[in-house]
Amino acid sequence: MEANNNLIITPKTKVLQLIEAYPQLEDVLIGFVPAFKKLKNPLLRKTVARITTLQQAASIGNVNVGDLINKLRNEVGQELITETMDTNYNTTKPEWFNETKVKQEFDVREMLAAGEHPVAQVMADLNVLPTDTIYKLIAPFLPAPLIDKATSLQVAHWVNQQEEQLYFIYFYGSTGNFVEAYSSTQEKTELLF
Repeated sequence: MEANNNLIITPKTKVLQLIEAYPQLEDVLIGFVPAFKKLKNPLLRKTVARITTLQQAASIGNVNVGDLINKLRNEVGQELITETMDTNYNTTKPEWFNETKVKQEFDVREMLAAGEHPVAQVMADLNVLPTDTIYKLIAPFLPAPLIDKATSLQVAHWVNQQEEQLYFIYFYGSTGNFVEAYSSTQEKTELLF
């Protein structure tokens, strides 16, 4: 199939940009990253797909970002890439981790199943996380954009995958009230979880 669009597919391409420019790639993406079958839900399509990059989608689906990009590019006739930047999430138990420092735990599975987005709650919780304490997040998939946002705000994390669809993400409060700069209410509610 010939590329009939000006959108060049890269790891930084947003999922919504991709499927708006190349609607035929939605099923290809879902086939490669089954976690994205939820894109069929209009609410999740508006929020999740709008802010999630293909690089983050690859992390969520535990697939190589280069393989994903090349599969999508091949489908629309774009030249394949040979180099990609993988996002590295901390999967090695950090020195700061101590189970006794876990002061708050939030299991988002029920909220997600109800079609709700826990991002505003998580960010609010992280904002008041005391120094030298840990916030434990339980999720059915790797919440890559949320981890990226917390990391950009200088919050340390540790991803501990328990099962295929069970992740424990630990956030470490090393500076206290770090999220004050994160004040956009709209962005809080639209950030992918």
